[in-house]
Amino acid sequence: METSALVLLAVKGLLAACLPLAMVWMSSDANKYRKLVWVTVFLTFDLIVFGAFTRLTDSGLGCPDWPGCYGAANPFIAHEQIAAAEALLPTGPVTVVKAWIEMTHRYLAMGIGVLIMALMATAWLQWRKTRRSEFSPAIPTALFFFVCIQGAFGAWTVTLKLQPVIVTIHLLLGMGLLALLVWLGGRQDHMVRPPPTAGASAPALAALRPLAIVSFVLLFVQIALGGWVSTNYATLACTDFPLCGGKVVPDMDLEHGFTLWRELGKTAAGHYLPFSALTAIHWVHRNFAFVVFAVVGWTVWRAWPHAVLRKTARFVAIALAAQLVTGLATVFLDFPLAIAVLHNAGAAVLVLLVTMLNYQLKYQLVPAQRAPASALSPQASHP
Repeated sequence: METSALVLLAVKGLLAACLPLAMVWMSSDANKYRKLVWVTVFLTFDLIVFGAFTRLTDSGLGCPDWPGCYGAANPFIAHEQIAAAEALLPTGPVTVVKAWIEMTHRYLAMGIGVLIMALMATAWLQWRKTRRSEFSPAIPTALFFFVCIQGAFGAWTVTLKLQPVIVTIHLLLGMGLLALLVWLGGRQDHMVRPPPTAGASAPALAALRPLAIVSFVLLFVQIALGGWVSTNYATLACTDFPLCGGKVVPDMDLEHGFTLWRELGKTAAGHYLPFSALTAIHWVHRNFAFVVFAVVGWTVWRAWPHAVLRKTARFVAIALAAQLVTGLATVFLDFPLAIAVLHNAGAAVLVLLVTMLNYQLKYQLVPAQRAPASALSPQASHP
């Protein structure tokens, strides 16, 4: 039964991928591989946002088994079991609407998997034919294994009943998948339109690159902390700002709050998670946000004088400010669904932009370092 459900899920993923594949194939763009990469980036971003919607509407267990829904291929077939569960507990995790949200998320995820398989197959075929660097299959192959691991964690998210550490890793893998796809997209853009090097200072770029890497790492740590807040339902543990429960440093249980391997809402010993543990989870995420804001903001400030980086730096600054606003709004407006989804989308946008900034720094630095040498060469000295 599970094997047949998995095959049917894969078929639906193939169907979900048919439309974007057809759009790429029928497009007038001469470089269809590059177009496919960016279409996959766009749909992966959409999937992350829809995954946030699935989590925030408590739809993660809308179908409490995997890969099917009550052993069936889709909620239509399992309608009787879903309706019975909903009648027994109308506000519970299983309802008709939540089942469709969860299964739609799975269909979209399988579609992304098919697109990544298409990317890998295209890269290998073109690489064997042409040996051109833009078709190097290393990243597409890594993406394939990455999405397989992501799929496994998606399944464990359901079978382990939304265990917080599994759900958080699932979120981080999704963000990592987006970052890797953006890096691949940056490589394709670089091959088609090499960026200008005029005005690029090699020493300044070299000094900025470690700061951009630190920004990326801190951003992922903050996303992990945010995922930990969401998966433990700790968003409203602090309902005031800048204080938390009327205190600068509230009563917190860091030990139980950050014990990773435990059930949802329970301590490692199986007791109910105390409210002070939820407070600790929220407070750490809130305050680490200011560290990330300062470091990423400083990176933007340092990147802004460079014409080749200014556009990306501007977008990072806008996304960073918007993320701060939506984060505060979730507290002051009592956690509205739309704002919470926007906050998750903002995190994905920041991953995309900070990844692109790191790519630009890496591949601007090499030609910038070569420029002085070429200027001093005998050929460059001729009028």
